[in-house]
Amino acid sequence: MTGTGARRVVVMTDDEDLLDEVVRLAAAAGVELERVPDAAGVRRRWHSAGLVLLDEAAARAVGPLRLGRRDGVVLLCRDEPPGTIWERAVGVGAEHVVSLPEGEDWLVGALADTGPAPESGPGRVVAVVGGRGGAGASVLAVAVAARAGSRGTRVLLVDCDPLGGGLDLVAGAEELEGLRWGGLALGHGGGGRVAAASLHEALPSPDGLLTVLSCDRGGAGPEPGAAVAVIEAGRRAGEIVVCDLPRHPTDTALAVADAADLVVLLVPAEVRAVAAATRVAEPLAHRGVPLRLVVRGPAPGGLDGEDVAHALGIDLLVSVAPEPGLAAALDRGRVPGLRRGPLQDAAVAVLDALEAVTERGRAA
Repeated sequence: MTGTGARRVVVMTDDEDLLDEVVRLAAAAGVELERVPDAAGVRRRWHSAGLVLLDEAAARAVGPLRLGRRDGVVLLCRDEPPGTIWERAVGVGAEHVVSLPEGEDWLVGALADTGPAPESGPGRVVAVVGGRGGAGASVLAVAVAARAGSRGTRVLLVDCDPLGGGLDLVAGAEELEGLRWGGLALGHGGGGRVAAASLHEALPSPDGLLTVLSCDRGGAGPEPGAAVAVIEAGRRAGEIVVCDLPRHPTDTALAVADAADLVVLLVPAEVRAVAAATRVAEPLAHRGVPLRLVVRGPAPGGLDGEDVAHALGIDLLVSVAPEPGLAAALDRGRVPGLRRGPLQDAAVAVLDALEAVTERGRAA
């Protein structure tokens, strides 16, 4: 249980049950703990540790050392905090007294914040939604994720559409072991914080770079807090997060759209598809996130991308021709977007737009 980073987390407690809880939460946050046996061990690590976790007995031992004030000192207890713990908190300059399990979401977040920041900076989040049923949004989402992974980037592909049949089918992860949404526990209420490292370890990954969090075949899909917690884990880790949204403006769909850097609406070049896409686009257009349009051929009535963009009032990102042999390739379990063709061109356009909007946001 020895941390290797400069901002390791130090814990001192003789309560084995409390320690077990802290170890579990640290694993969820993707950080390692260093357990020190006595106050002298705390003294040696007082100024270098990213977080110092003490129980009441440890605080009683550390207080007389007068180690000086520092951020990130937390007193832990189980169940209702005893009245005496507040005096101990003052004695060691603790910022928080956290009772477990009630405070586990907060503690996971505090632990996750001690991890090293990614060298590439914060990650980027794109959400893909179809303008009508069968538009191909799931296929485009997987293609975007696959293309990003082919560039050597860690990618988290998140299925937010419980009626989509399971994104693992499209991403080549159907037979792989790992959790789906129904088996993923994210603390009380499904929200809080989670570490990307923990997700990558628990979820199926076809190639080691692309990790897939799929809906269950018969599940209800993620709650809003759970979906946002997963997205923010990928963002904090500097990854690209690709979300497949349902067409209906559920609470989860809108929460994910709000968390995204870019939302892409995929619309076939058909009159009825444009009419349906108007209903899909309306709740997304007023949420403050950039909304871009991808138009997919064929166009039986002669509509082109600019026609669709004008009708919907959304900036056109790219128009793409039909992908030859796509349906047969999907039935054979081939991941879309890895071979050169119209679908890969669309994925590249989406990734380029994602890079552009996030760069503008960071420069603002």
